[in-house]
Amino acid sequence: MVTAFVMIKLRRDRIQAASQEILNIDGVAEVYSVAGDCDVVAVVRVRENDHLARLVTEDMIAVDGIIDTRTLIAFRQYSRYDLEHMFGLGVE
Repeated sequence: MVTAFVMIKLRRDRIQAASQEILNIDGVAEVYSVAGDCDVVAVVRVRENDHLARLVTEDMIAVDGIIDTRTLIAFRQYSRYDLEHMFGLGVE
């Protein structure tokens, strides 16, 4: 499983509509509006890198209003839930 975070800059008049269109793309799990250098971040979960490549370079590029994308590919996942179960003693 490949997890990636796609940081997306959008035209201001298309933020809401484009975000919904992005969410409807197969492989996009979540879309968050954010503050900072981009307008939204899409969380992508796909089986292989080729699917990720198609998703970003073909599917996302077809969404009206996208100005720019930057893609980060996750190597490992760390979460509080996982760490508590790995290192917890079972005592509450």
